[in-house]
Amino acid sequence: MNKINQVKVLLFMIMLLVISACSNANNSPNNTGTNAESANTPSNSEAPQDPFGKYAEPIKISIGMEIDPTDKSLPAGDTPLDNQYTRNIKENLNIEVEHTFTASGANMPQKISMAIASNDLPDAMVVGPIELRQMVEADQLADLTDVYKNYASPTIKEIIEGTDGAALKSVTFDGKIMAIPGVQLKADGIHTMWIRQDWLDKLGLEAPKTIEDLEKVAKAFVEQDPDGNGKADTIGISGPQSGDGKMYANFLESKNNLYGFDAIFSAFGAYPGFWVNGADGKPAYGSTLPETKEALVKLSEMYAAGLIDPEMAVRKDSKEPVVSGKSGMFFAPWWMGYGPVSDAVQNDPKANWQSYALPLNKDGKFSPHIGTPSSDFVVVRKGYEHPEAPMKMLNNLFKNESEATFDPSKGGPGFYPLRLVYAPSDETEYTVKAIREVLAGTKKPEDYAADVSYKLLASDLRDIKKVKNEPYDQMGIETWNPIADMGIWTRAYSIMVGGTPLVDTSMEDVPSLIYEQTPLMESRWVNLKKMEDEMFLKIVMGAASVDTFDTFVADWKKQGGDQITQEVTDIVNP
Repeated sequence: MNKINQVKVLLFMIMLLVISACSNANNSPNNTGTNAESANTPSNSEAPQDPFGKYAEPIKISIGMEIDPTDKSLPAGDTPLDNQYTRNIKENLNIEVEHTFTASGANMPQKISMAIASNDLPDAMVVGPIELRQMVEADQLADLTDVYKNYASPTIKEIIEGTDGAALKSVTFDGKIMAIPGVQLKADGIHTMWIRQDWLDKLGLEAPKTIEDLEKVAKAFVEQDPDGNGKADTIGISGPQSGDGKMYANFLESKNNLYGFDAIFSAFGAYPGFWVNGADGKPAYGSTLPETKEALVKLSEMYAAGLIDPEMAVRKDSKEPVVSGKSGMFFAPWWMGYGPVSDAVQNDPKANWQSYALPLNKDGKFSPHIGTPSSDFVVVRKGYEHPEAPMKMLNNLFKNESEATFDPSKGGPGFYPLRLVYAPSDETEYTVKAIREVLAGTKKPEDYAADVSYKLLASDLRDIKKVKNEPYDQMGIETWNPIADMGIWTRAYSIMVGGTPLVDTSMEDVPSLIYEQTPLMESRWVNLKKMEDEMFLKIVMGAASVDTFDTFVADWKKQGGDQITQEVTDIVNP
């Protein structure tokens, strides 16, 4: 009987060894069966996963998304939930996108604030630095440290980590990565002058180099009928629209300000909205410095003279007079071919919008403020079962030139769910130089094949001659063929016209000393900024004396500005 029991024990031990061996085989790195990615397993594995891996079964992600209600670029039958971008995500990743809410740019902050306050977040959405900090403090977000480590594509990691730590620092709280940072071009923070070159040519004028020149050209645009319709209906300089328009970018929204007066302020050495060193070398808020008052005085004079859009404070969309051919100048970043210029040229093929790094300051320099590399972030709701999905959706833009295959004339890139910009800081300038080499015949497109981090460069070089006619060294609208392919032209014109001043102009960049909120700002900044915006608008429009600037500065300091300045000083000079 003892022998029988011994045999049973021996057989049981052999069975355990077999089961253990099978288990180890299934978990072996060399196992060719279904991997963790395709099996939709959780993303907290220590082993790096496939950044581009497709889920074996469909998964859903519900997002909050900004949608421009005036954007009519989607083809018939397409919607914000069913278009070339969402179909690409479904095909490549097996991710189905749903909307928790959508809103225009003006209403998006309110929608996000309501979601935070009610603790009813979508699975993921794109937010700014203020909302990011609020959600972190409310413990509403998933820790994405492992997601970034295991799922961020090599190219995205290269771009993020190429900011000398700035991008990751902006999303790291208590040692944890709480959001996925975008990395924008340096060019997005530089606001140049876009001007109707055909109007200048018709009136025998040159692009205005100084503030005095700017006034003369704007006056001519208003009074000398540059559009030739016999009516006094043209605008010298467009201004910011009501609602979400800003007269200048600021340290929390440091890039992509459309129709503001950023370049006019910088011509006076003024950097309102940014933290800079004052005359004494100590940190100061640019909106409180004498140079800003000087710029406001000039802007108020120009507005009173009718040189700036008289409807600036009530106009709902500053793009409209640009598109309809009634405005002669506005200030914005390089990418306006994606924006109003594209529509303007479709309405009038002779509308020759050109970009200049003007006006210059008293030393003859163009000295723009520049923004932070990361101002937009993808956040993921705490508890969402696939926190890696947003990262994979961002990776997808780098899969086999995926983004380059999209046609922006069939829905702009804003329709890509959770899209963040990822680009080396010099992408615009680098692309201008590369296209020049290819057009000149000194290099071939394949010479740039190794530059994979410049994700649109290959298509830019391949397609440029489809829309650019000779002479290749001139960029007037008459040398382009937009109708050959409007999608290709939109980007090519933005690069070669909007980007050229950034290459050909020696600039003295002015960064903000900080780009994030200090502790006291969380309770005081909204009211301080509202006071600033209202007072400056009144000054420019003549509803308040320029002397009220001094009252504003005193009130700003009393209402927390001095303490906030000390907080900034402690950060800059620890």
